[in-house]
Amino acid sequence: MARILVVEDEANIALALEDDLKKEGYEVEIVGDGDRACGRALETAFDLILLDVMLPRKDGFEVCRDLRRARVRTPILMLTAKTEEAEKILGLELGADDYVTKPYSPRELRARVKALLRRAADELPEVFRFGDVEVDFARYEVRRGGRLLEVTPTEFKLLAAFIRQRGRALTRDQLLDLAWGQGVFVTDRVVDNQIANLRKKIEPKPSKPRYLVNVRGVGYRFDG
Repeated sequence: MARILVVEDEANIALALEDDLKKEGYEVEIVGDGDRACGRALETAFDLILLDVMLPRKDGFEVCRDLRRARVRTPILMLTAKTEEAEKILGLELGADDYVTKPYSPRELRARVKALLRRAADELPEVFRFGDVEVDFARYEVRRGGRLLEVTPTEFKLLAAFIRQRGRALTRDQLLDLAWGQGVFVTDRVVDNQIANLRKKIEPKPSKPRYLVNVRGVGYRFDG
C-alpha cells in the first residue's frame, strides 16, 4: 500500500483528497503547513507527496527546495491555483515531478498519482549492484560474488529500503516503518541487530562497514 503525504491548508480540499485517495487503497496523512510538511517528509518515508503551493509558514516552493536539498527523493506532485507558466517551471526546476492546476478533476488527479507511483517503481532497476553484491528485486534474492545469500524477508526489506533511499540518513523509526510496517512495536536493538546481520552478509569488513554506515545522532545511511 502506497503512503501519500497530503500538504494542504484548506481543510475541505484536504479532506476531499484524503477520501478520494483512500478509496483507491492508499494510506494518507495530512499536514496543513510547510514546516510540518518538511518535518514529516524527513521523519517518515512516503511514496508520494501532494504539495500545495500556497501554504502558511513555508510555501510549497520552499518545501520542495528544502526536501531536495535534504536528498529526499520522494516524488512530489504540486497542486496550484496559479496557471502562469513561470510558476510551473519554477516548481519543476526546484525538483517537483509534476503539476496539477486547481480546479482539477478527481479522475485527473488519480491518473497523475498512479503515473508518478508507477514511474518511481520503474526507476528502481530489477537488479541493483554495488561492489560484488547483486540485489534481485524480481526474484527476491541477494547474491555476493555470484553466491546466493540466505537473507530473511525482514533483512531483504531493510536492504531494499536502504537502496531506495540511498545516500540519505534514515532513523531507526523510519527503518522500522519501512521493514516492519506501521503499528508494529520493535525496539531499536532489534533494528540494530538486523543491520548487524546484513553487514555480516554484504560488507567486505563488517567491523568497518563501507555500505551500511552509521550516521551519528541519526541512524544509518546506505552508500552504495
